[in-house]
Amino acid sequence: MTNPLPELLPYHRMARASVRHRWWRPVLGTGFVAVACVVVAGLLYGIASVLGSAKGYPEGPDGTVEFGPVTGTALDLLAIASALPVVLLAVLWIGRRPAGTVSSVTDGLRWRWLGWCVLAAVPVLAVTTGAMFLLPMDDAEPARWAGWEVFGPALAMLVVLVPLQAAAEEYVFRGWLTQAVGGFLRSPWWALVPQAVLFGAAHGWGTPWGFADLVVFAMVAGWLTVRTGGLEAAIGLHAVSNLLAFGVSAAVVDGLKTDDTAADAPWEVVAVDLTGIALYAAAVLWLAHRRTPTRTVPAPVPVPPPLPFSAAHPQFPTAHTQFPAGHAPLPYVPGPAPHGGHTDTPELPTETTPAAPPPDDTTRPPC
Repeated sequence: MTNPLPELLPYHRMARASVRHRWWRPVLGTGFVAVACVVVAGLLYGIASVLGSAKGYPEGPDGTVEFGPVTGTALDLLAIASALPVVLLAVLWIGRRPAGTVSSVTDGLRWRWLGWCVLAAVPVLAVTTGAMFLLPMDDAEPARWAGWEVFGPALAMLVVLVPLQAAAEEYVFRGWLTQAVGGFLRSPWWALVPQAVLFGAAHGWGTPWGFADLVVFAMVAGWLTVRTGGLEAAIGLHAVSNLLAFGVSAAVVDGLKTDDTAADAPWEVVAVDLTGIALYAAAVLWLAHRRTPTRTVPAPVPVPPPLPFSAAHPQFPTAHTQFPAGHAPLPYVPGPAPHGGHTDTPELPTETTPAAPPPDDTTRPPC
């Protein structure tokens, strides 16, 4: 009787990529991620406020320290990026599986595939971002160039921190939440819906168009994650999109001071943004068809218990002791074996060989 083949796990089912998986681990881990992210971000803001007050930064109307647009944006990005180690710790500590299983089914981030996804995102999103400037905007004030003395440091900060911020959001929503729900449900679509709604809600309640844009963004990013077996496509889309958006804001006077998010976008901007998302998804699927990233891995097989009597019985010193020490059996030698100078023909005396019959012996039977 042959053993059945192990189940193939897609990305959203990777919570089961451990022989120690239990139903309560995704539930406990989700609570840990939610609480720990808030606590770590709060500690980061608290430490920054203490240092800012000690250095003489002014206090804003809401009682928080005003660091300025560049430093304040950097602090916000770091607070979001702090969720990344929280998710990895939850996977390793509570999920009892390798931390890399939240990156992809191959137990790690596939950097080459991530590079291809970024290359696909840059031209598509650059075109759609430029098209947004051509849209008619009511009550829009003319933008003024901030100057290189402001834009240069801001751009350097954004290039370093925006990818970390975007990756952290992907690890929380397309990563942990998708796999937590997928630990219970086989269909990827049911695993993708909760994270998409929570992703939209996490950005605030603006216009209905803006909320719909965020939900569609999260659904497409989640579908690409399951389709390609990892977070690389979602990270590439999110990082390039945010970098372009923040970069445009940094180029404008007081652009980084605005509190508007993607949730506040009007329907014209949403239409252009969704076009870019669709084009990017098509480009990634084309690349995946040519390069075929790994999408599934076999489920872990529990180690069978040891066979009975495989170890020494407690009543005997060894498992298979047949001869006492110093009395090993003699090796087998083919043919007659010597016995103290005698051959295996004991009826003949020693040093005696049988005589040949005389040639004229007539008592031999006829041939």
